[in-house]
Amino acid sequence: MPTLTDPYAIAGMVSRLRDPHYERWASQIRRTGGCRQPIHLRGKVEHWDRATGQLLHRYSTHQEPNGVLRVPCKTRRASRCPACAEVYRTDTYQLVRAGLVGGKGVPTSVNAHPCLFVTLTAPSFGSVHTRREKNGKALPCHARRDAETCPHGQVMSCTARHGADEPCLGEPLCPDCYDHAGSVLFNALSPELWRRFTEALRRRVARSAGLTQRELREQAMISFAKVAEYQRRGVVHFHAVIRLDGPDGPNTTPPAWATVDLLADAVRHAASAVTVTVPTVPGEPTRVFRWGAQLDVRQITVGGELTDQAVAGYIAKYATKAAECVGTLDRRVNLLDDLAALPIRDHARRLIAECLRLGVLEELTDLRLTQWAHMLGFRGHFSTKSRRYSTTLGDLRTARTDHMRDEQISTGRLPLFDEDTMLVISHWDYAGQGLSAGEQLLAAALTGTQPPEQTSRLEAVHG
Repeated sequence: MPTLTDPYAIAGMVSRLRDPHYERWASQIRRTGGCRQPIHLRGKVEHWDRATGQLLHRYSTHQEPNGVLRVPCKTRRASRCPACAEVYRTDTYQLVRAGLVGGKGVPTSVNAHPCLFVTLTAPSFGSVHTRREKNGKALPCHARRDAETCPHGQVMSCTARHGADEPCLGEPLCPDCYDHAGSVLFNALSPELWRRFTEALRRRVARSAGLTQRELREQAMISFAKVAEYQRRGVVHFHAVIRLDGPDGPNTTPPAWATVDLLADAVRHAASAVTVTVPTVPGEPTRVFRWGAQLDVRQITVGGELTDQAVAGYIAKYATKAAECVGTLDRRVNLLDDLAALPIRDHARRLIAECLRLGVLEELTDLRLTQWAHMLGFRGHFSTKSRRYSTTLGDLRTARTDHMRDEQISTGRLPLFDEDTMLVISHWDYAGQGLSAGEQLLAAALTGTQPPEQTSRLEAVHG
């Protein structure tokens, strides 16, 4: 973010303030909600009467500042645009919570359905610096009395009591011993491991109830919503809400045999049963991945120890984050990039290097490791849900768009037309993205997205 000490930013800010179309520009910026990299669109919208062929209304960007309309980028990544990521986080929160207590088209009776919060972790790929606590007190990282010395001369022990934000957290005790290849391959195959987990879960539930798969579908349905989170060591694990419903989803009551204990047993069995094998690669060891030993299964209850608000907030928080939170990039790695010069952690650099090395092997082409090197091999969706879990992000966005349109009509900013007799013709072209340094400063003041001291100084300049 530019500052008020940047002369180029100041010059750009003054230029925009002196623009005769400044007020209209400011209005566009406010309507983007503080988007840091708004999309620029050029085009028009026309409303025609179907019966008479009369033009009822026309909007064109020709009269807008710089001839473009600025709209939010709608990214989910907080590192790229905090404002749009916050909208995504809020939508994800509402989506997850609706599946726990109802609302957004989901009946409130869903809060009585068996429901678990499950965390599936990755296996170990080598010892890393970590922060451990007991009764609120920090413990030594890896204190070992008779610690071995690895082949690279590193004593595999660390007696430090690390702080929560120390940069060494997640870094291997010995980088040369750490299985970087295994880490990125696990990330790449974790979506398949999750898919196999859900299939094994359904089979186990059916067997526990004494049913076939077909009979299970006639009596019950398993719904879920999950999010992927990067651990500091650069490997993903999954947090999931898993719920047992009746045959038609949350609108139907689950059968009497569908209990929390039965679901928890099925989760534990499925997590321990599934594996995925890495394609055989000459010169590489045979790898069979399974979930890590740390499996967390807890019941979600309204007003209980683990509440719906806590779970929804936890999942929504990680829906806006990606690998950049563990010290890598939030953009693709270009083959022309100098890997040694990238501003990233050494551990992340070695993981990216493994992606680039393995990505060119014919046997691993389908994993697309080169394209997803910046994600340390993970190419799955960060937040997903089953079809009948609750509402959808699309429905939430449509409801917000309809609300904004109704507000514009009620205030007279948009004419009221009979949609059944009106033909709408629109044409849009992409015309760029982002704001200049000076415009970013003004946008921060207009939308309150900067720290108070910075915002107050901007307001003084703005007058």
